[in-house]
Amino acid sequence: MINVGYEFELDKSKLRSYGWDYVVAMTAAAFPWIFVTLYFVYILGPEGATSWEDWKPALVISRFASPTSAGVLFSMLAAAGLSSTWLFRKARILAIFDDLDTVLLMIPLGILMVGASWQMGGVVLIMAIQLFFAWTYLHRWSIPLSWPWVLGYAVAIVGISKMIYITSILIDQQVPIHIEILLPAFVLGIMMKRPERIRPHLDDNREEHIEGPGSPQEQKVATIVSSIFIFLVGLNMPEIFNSDLASSDPQLSPGMIAFHVFMVTIISNVGKMFPAFVYKREAHWKERLALAIGMWPRGEVGAGILVLALGYGIGGSMVTVAALSLSVNLLLTGFFIWIVKALLNSTPVTDKSV
Repeated sequence: MINVGYEFELDKSKLRSYGWDYVVAMTAAAFPWIFVTLYFVYILGPEGATSWEDWKPALVISRFASPTSAGVLFSMLAAAGLSSTWLFRKARILAIFDDLDTVLLMIPLGILMVGASWQMGGVVLIMAIQLFFAWTYLHRWSIPLSWPWVLGYAVAIVGISKMIYITSILIDQQVPIHIEILLPAFVLGIMMKRPERIRPHLDDNREEHIEGPGSPQEQKVATIVSSIFIFLVGLNMPEIFNSDLASSDPQLSPGMIAFHVFMVTIISNVGKMFPAFVYKREAHWKERLALAIGMWPRGEVGAGILVLALGYGIGGSMVTVAALSLSVNLLLTGFFIWIVKALLNSTPVTDKSV
């Protein structure tokens, strides 16, 4: 999440131009969430169980389908040779915005799960302070950017969040203060100052390189850390075919699990298609379709939502289906990028008609 924030770009002199992009990104995050929530409540949930208590866990766990994996998307598009395209520039904005929208909405969803209290008011205040610092010190804080430092920052964020949580338990065990670490990590990345590209002298044979999270070495470390994180998320998922659960819930049979995973994967990706219907003045319809498909990859942020859901005590078939759907999307990322590249290669160079 620190690296996702580091990639965030915002020109304060052109805020109006970002307004429509944020609306599009918000729909790309909201539609999958809404579609999957409805599926979990009315299809996967117990028959006739549509009370408010049934909606709450579905609203939280379904948020996994909202965020596009900015790190996965950017690296895959760059590897496919698409870093100079309109799609890459637009996807860079939309993916970051829908990640931000997802993280921010987890605050009210957390209030929904534990109820309104002075502790949650404190959480909202902390969130507001973080956003203030993110806006005021956008890429202005000169701190070390190499991966050991970034890893240290991550450990510090977790440690501080845990200390706040433990201290709040001593005050009130019923409603502790739980800081969602996604936001402070994201904000720290936004505040980190980016170094200038380092160009060698004319008599220097070294290639141009970039320091910080954007460098190839740092990206390799980030990939390793993300892989370990996804693996640990998998270890935290509940058993899929536990015999006790299978006997009490016939929906957990292998065939039904596969069916629900397929359906959730389809509807969550259909929810990402809104960008294909906008930007008509900017791009050919094939480019817009490629942009929507490029938003399909999920990754570390969605996995983080699953971990948070488990922290709220949410379990059962919804978590199982959500985790497997996320895994399917990860496995299909290369196929998604292949479709994107095929669409762009078949786009007329001069014809921008719709």
